Amino acid sequence: MAKRLDNFVSLDPDEHALLARLTSERVRRSAARTDIVREGEPTHVLRLFLSGWACRYRTLEDGRRQILAFLLPGDLCDLNNYVLSELDHSIGALTPVQYVEIQHDRVAQLMADRPRLAQAFWWHMLTSLSIQREWTLNLSRSAFERIGNLFCELFFRLRAVGLTQGRRYDLPITQIEMAEATGLTPVHVNRTLQEMRSEGLIILKERVLDIPDIAALQQAVLFSPTYLHLRLAAASSSATMGARQVAESG
Repeated sequence: MAKRLDNFVSLDPDEHALLARLTSERVRRSAARTDIVREGEPTHVLRLFLSGWACRYRTLEDGRRQILAFLLPGDLCDLNNYVLSELDHSIGALTPVQYVEIQHDRVAQLMADRPRLAQAFWWHMLTSLSIQREWTLNLSRSAFERIGNLFCELFFRLRAVGLTQGRRYDLPITQIEMAEATGLTPVHVNRTLQEMRSEGLIILKERVLDIPDIAALQQAVLFSPTYLHLRLAAASSSATMGARQVAESG
């Protein structure tokens, strides 16, 4: 969690220790392909994912599922539901997952006592909303661009929390789940993956994605990581620390 929030605000050792304690309490586990919480259920807790992959999704009346977001280690889900009485979507585990449940009153106290943590939490929420807007925009792109944008986004998000291995990362989702996340059919996803392989943009084997040249993939699918706000966050944090050091020295 600290590594994820450090993308937004530079935390001090006391704040790191506080988060370490927080993530050791009320740890829960869910098996792969099971629901963690369902649409319509009351919201009493904030969930922080420690390991594994989950997703936010909605199910249509005819049984079709639309994945609205992938939830990765370090993600908070959902800070915006802090003020809602019930969930308007479901959260499902795609792999075995571990997560922490944090009571809403604990979150409120934490944010009141620790302004920098409050800033990091809100920045996390606003970045999640920015990602959601990008996913909406993705519907206007071609299948090739949709899949490529998803792969690039996951690369940058996983790299930010130390879960890439050079140019590779684990991709434990099926082609059906890729289809549910991009508004495509599984057949269309399969054809698109073959096209990307033939152009040398990806190597996907045994659920590990290898991107030989991330810049080339970004260019081919018109991807920009700006909406993830990782550079902006780092720059803002550095500027804040610099200003604080000048003020203290003066």
